[in-house]
Amino acid sequence: MKILTIIGARPQFIKAAAVSHAFTGQAGIKEVLLHTGQHFDNNMSEVFFAELGIPKPIYNLGIGGGLHGAMTGAQLAGIEGILLQEQPDWVLVYGDTNSTLAGALAAVKLHIPVAHVEAGLRSFNRRMPEEINRVVTDHISTALFAPTATAMLHLANEGIPGQQCHQVGDVMFDAALLFGERAKQSSLILKQLGISAGNYVLTTIHRAENTDDLQRLRVILTALGQVAQTFPVVWPVHPRTRKLLEQPELRALLGSQVKLIDPVGYLDMVMLEQSAAVIATDSGGVQKEAFFYSIPCVTLRDETEWVELVDAGWNTLVSPDNAEKVSATVINAIGGKGLSVTPYGDGQAGEKIMNILFGV
Repeated sequence: MKILTIIGARPQFIKAAAVSHAFTGQAGIKEVLLHTGQHFDNNMSEVFFAELGIPKPIYNLGIGGGLHGAMTGAQLAGIEGILLQEQPDWVLVYGDTNSTLAGALAAVKLHIPVAHVEAGLRSFNRRMPEEINRVVTDHISTALFAPTATAMLHLANEGIPGQQCHQVGDVMFDAALLFGERAKQSSLILKQLGISAGNYVLTTIHRAENTDDLQRLRVILTALGQVAQTFPVVWPVHPRTRKLLEQPELRALLGSQVKLIDPVGYLDMVMLEQSAAVIATDSGGVQKEAFFYSIPCVTLRDETEWVELVDAGWNTLVSPDNAEKVSATVINAIGGKGLSVTPYGDGQAGEKIMNILFGV
């Protein structure tokens, strides 16, 4: 059986590593990796393949940047040509990016079954490009691999046949188990930055709802500057956010105390996450990783797909509409703990996905 895996953005490399790890050495399975190039920076992409122990993709379309329609259209055309050449038995897509949607559309139009990992997540905010991507992908997929019971309920409520849906757990939890200890042994990032475990706030901001809305971005920057007056803030800056911060008016809102760094490799990011006092983010993946490493999280959004973490007290939602409210929420979260819950499975999601695909 030939599986063509489509990845394009940094979190997808991590998810794919967990599933590819399950595929490795399995007789009868050949995996072909296709990278759309949606994340093209070396620290956002290339270094991951070495750190995660997965081979470099056979195909790299080099399609990144630009408007959503142009990017998705170019990816769709590029993926279609490769699918015609490779003729896989399955196309495997992850998450909710433009690469996810383009891969699913290209496959289904060629009558190739689609498997969607991280199916059933919903923010119920159709203004988010990610929400459109994940909803459409779910409704055209053949096999839907949901991380949680809540995700399974969403799929059922939308009328997707139950026999197509499988609750397997979260592949990000698989990855956390695989790479958490490795990061402790090999990462030197804390020493390089001159920080110590438990004594800084880690932040990541990249979603369009925050970076494209200047009022929300100003609130976030002001709040981070306020937090940094009493507690160090470390921010690995996404390339598109870094470009915005080149504007003097926006950069000034942060003040001089926030430590801006370039994107880091996966193991360094894991080390930063598991050593933070609190994480402030708008990233879906980082919210979960905070939970995996028992670090309190503040999500700078109006909603989250990971509602079970809010219910359990590990994650606090705060809309970035008031800087004082945001900074107070972040500082108050330091040292907090949530309930002991296990909503994301047993760390064997990759194995379960392999068994289901191989048995279909």
